[in-house]
Amino acid sequence: MLVRDAMSTVVLTIGPDHTLRQAAALMAARRIGAAVVLDPDAGGIGILTERDILNSVGLGQNPDAERAHAHTTNDVVFATPSWTLEEAAYAMANGGFRHLIVLDGGEPTGIVSVRDIIRCWAPLRQHAPA
Repeated sequence: MLVRDAMSTVVLTIGPDHTLRQAAALMAARRIGAAVVLDPDAGGIGILTERDILNSVGLGQNPDAERAHAHTTNDVVFATPSWTLEEAAYAMANGGFRHLIVLDGGEPTGIVSVRDIIRCWAPLRQHAPA
């Protein structure tokens, strides 16, 4: 199975000046765990995850004052739609992260998460009639 079969095509893109509260609200509304941060001044494409927001709040930082750029990972490992799920899982395990931005032709076209991979690998639970 390939990344294109598992990835979410709901790609939330935000700017570097979004506050963490704004980013969290957008992510929550879409029920996703990561946003792509487009920041031409910091090298282009980065990622902001729910964990980044949680870490900031846990440190007592104000989510209305903190900007996405201060919490964005810019040293990103990208996947392509043609990667196998094994390749994606290896990249995540090796890098210690749970989301991969999927690029096709240099543009973000999806995000694949550990959860997406598990859904593909784990058999669907069948409930027996009671």
